Amino acid sequence: MATAPPEWQLIRASRLLDGTGAPPVERPTVVVRRGIIHGVYAGDAFRADWPAAAPVLEYPGHTLLPGLIDCHVHLTLPGDGTPFETTVREPDGTLVALAMRNAQTALAAGITTLRDCGSMRDTSLELRRAQRLGYAVLPRLFLCRCPMTVTGGHCWYFGGEADGPEGVRRMVRRLVRAGVDYIKIMASGGGTVGTISSRPSYTVEELRAAVDEAHRMNRRVGVHCTCAAATRNAVAAGADHIEHALFLTEDTGHQRYEPDVADAVARAAAVTSTLCVGDFIVQALRDKPGAGPEERAAVERWRRMNDGNLDNTRRMRAAGVRYVAGTDAGWRYTPFDGLVRELELLAASGARPVEAIAAATSGAAAAMGLEGEIGTLREGFAADIIAVPGDPSADLGVLRRPSMVMLGGTVVARH
Repeated sequence: MATAPPEWQLIRASRLLDGTGAPPVERPTVVVRRGIIHGVYAGDAFRADWPAAAPVLEYPGHTLLPGLIDCHVHLTLPGDGTPFETTVREPDGTLVALAMRNAQTALAAGITTLRDCGSMRDTSLELRRAQRLGYAVLPRLFLCRCPMTVTGGHCWYFGGEADGPEGVRRMVRRLVRAGVDYIKIMASGGGTVGTISSRPSYTVEELRAAVDEAHRMNRRVGVHCTCAAATRNAVAAGADHIEHALFLTEDTGHQRYEPDVADAVARAAAVTSTLCVGDFIVQALRDKPGAGPEERAAVERWRRMNDGNLDNTRRMRAAGVRYVAGTDAGWRYTPFDGLVRELELLAASGARPVEAIAAATSGAAAAMGLEGEIGTLREGFAADIIAVPGDPSADLGVLRRPSMVMLGGTVVARH
């Protein structure tokens, strides 16, 4: 059950990274009042305007950071390689239980906010209802319910099929009425059987109708794009956020980078990286007992795709594209505690460690419209805080071992 945070508490460590890419604060003290950061101080440079008896959490040798944000997960998928068409046959109650387990796994790993990019029907909304009633301690949930897709399109089984400008407008209204935080649209095919990743699905006219309606109702729009044409369409329609931004061509597994697309995205939208998907697939298939020729061929195919994705990310970053970190957790073999691997891959694309961390903290919050609320350790922000041993600005790997996870001023995990 959820517990209320203390009136006052102090957290001390050896250093602090505030999530913006700023230099570290040495010997920090973070003062938290009623779940909100009251102040962040370096060394002895503060005045004690809180009760002398306020509890103190000491983490020598540790770094304090904002709780991490995973900008792309699918809460009702297991991430264990189970075929999608098998999982979606489960009853909604089972899927809510699966989503709860996945969210708790993420929270224990220091991920205090999850942006769900599509789940079955109302299951994610039902999970949040349970959370609000205090039945489970979970990360903050930022939900789209189910993604909007053309009839028979990518993830059609989630329940978001809509066609034509008027059809997509109606679907946006239905989703907002259901209580979503943002709108997700599948602008190309994907891993769903019978869809084509290298071709756009919606027209610009349809996308523009959906985006206009969402913006009219104060909702941002994230758009799944796995080919250049879909990304062009999404940018032309005014999308706020691009998922994946791949350049897949009709030749399965091949990509063709298009500089004009990168330039257009850099001017218009953030991109969720999801580089780790292929990395986890290679790991799972490589380690699979009794792997045969088919698995070995798949490993090599995905290795080539991973290299292409990383190269495209390097080019996109050089073009000024703003990346935020997302794993696609639940999809294929992607776990819900795999965000650090995503940050390592962003670093491999040329991001400095503090830039990779910002992609999962302040940058992610800004892309979601939550700047000023989460993603940064500053006065007035929610006290979502993790403590990790060592210095993640030198070694991102230490983020895998959070000693403490705090959510809204309440310690929810200790390791």
